[in-house]
Amino acid sequence: MPQHEIQYLQEMGIQCYELTHPERLQGYQSPTLVLQASCQLLLISPQCPKKETALLFERVLKSLKLELNQSLHIYPEQLDQLSEPFTGWVWFAGCDVPIDYEGKVLTTPLIHLIDGNNELRRALWQQICSYQ
Repeated sequence: MPQHEIQYLQEMGIQCYELTHPERLQGYQSPTLVLQASCQLLLISPQCPKKETALLFERVLKSLKLELNQSLHIYPEQLDQLSEPFTGWVWFAGCDVPIDYEGKVLTTPLIHLIDGNNELRRALWQQICSYQ
């Protein structure tokens, strides 16, 4: 990376690293994620639901007639690690949806922003209803 680009990123507060031995990564492949057959909803979000957001997440699952053990949370950067395309419900919360992604896709802001916001909850419910 040219020095002027590194300086620009540093001015924005973004740390830059340069690999000392990039050849050591040659042939490296990140591990693949194999989903259990029981997984019916994949939550893709930079934040894992906890406390109040976990309660909202469970309510959404119940509206889909799913149990907590039928869902899985992954971070957006892990989407490319799936061993095969996922065909169940996919909820992108607080992250972008890949342009070519097909299936039962829900898109919302982060879950903690939905809790207590009737407009966002209504929009989520309308998305769910559009598939049923």
